[in-house]
Amino acid sequence: MDEFEAHRPRLHALATRMLGSPAEADDALQEAWLRVDRAGTDGIDNVGGWLTTVVSRVCLTMLDSRKRRREEALEEGRLPDPVITRAPDPESVALAADAVGAALLVVLETLQPAERLAFVLHDLFAVPFEDIAPIVDRSPAAARQLASRARRRVHGADPDAPTADREIVEAFLAAAHDGDFAALLELLDPQVVLRADDGVGALRMLEGAHAVAESATFFAGTREAHPAIVDGAAGFVATEDGVPVAVLAFTIRAGRIVAIDGLSDRERIARLRL
Repeated sequence: MDEFEAHRPRLHALATRMLGSPAEADDALQEAWLRVDRAGTDGIDNVGGWLTTVVSRVCLTMLDSRKRRREEALEEGRLPDPVITRAPDPESVALAADAVGAALLVVLETLQPAERLAFVLHDLFAVPFEDIAPIVDRSPAAARQLASRARRRVHGADPDAPTADREIVEAFLAAAHDGDFAALLELLDPQVVLRADDGVGALRMLEGAHAVAESATFFAGTREAHPAIVDGAAGFVATEDGVPVAVLAFTIRAGRIVAIDGLSDRERIARLRL
């Protein structure tokens, strides 16, 4: 479909900012293409605006589904499939105007889906609130408020936080590799929680800095760690002989690690298309 292909780069950029993952953006565009192909574009004056609406609604559905899957997975005693984006280096973010910056991605992950969509469409893609309103089932004034709340969160975020979080994760890996128990305790919040899912049995839970530090060999060994943004947080993908074997996400507050989610179910990791 020529109209869709002409707008594909812009639509993919929109979906990537909404979903935080180029792979999920690909899925969103595929679903949107199928919807557009079934409906056709006859009688549509503003094809670009209509395609933006279709892709936005697909992204909202995917975000809601992601939230439900996470809740259901935790209820079932397992970790949900993570959304993984390769961590961009500062130079590439500065040079590539269309890149998803780490700071923005982290903040967007904290927003509700409707806030996220209103902010992304209006502030990043200059879509009028009158066009955003029907997508989020709100009035234009309410859509404006959604974007305003999101904007305050984004502008109030510390732009250095992603870099600082990455440094903390790297320090954790170094301490785990060296067996430096004291350094691990300095990096971990006293009430830190580790959730580990290896696909065998129930979700493994550890609480407290000492217990998590003692289990830090889980992160060391011969594995190679590749920086990544996992579910909007600093993390990494561990590989052995080039094959992904574990995915870890770190939640960091006030300079300390308060939660670690580790997925090492190799069958599920293989399905993540890493």
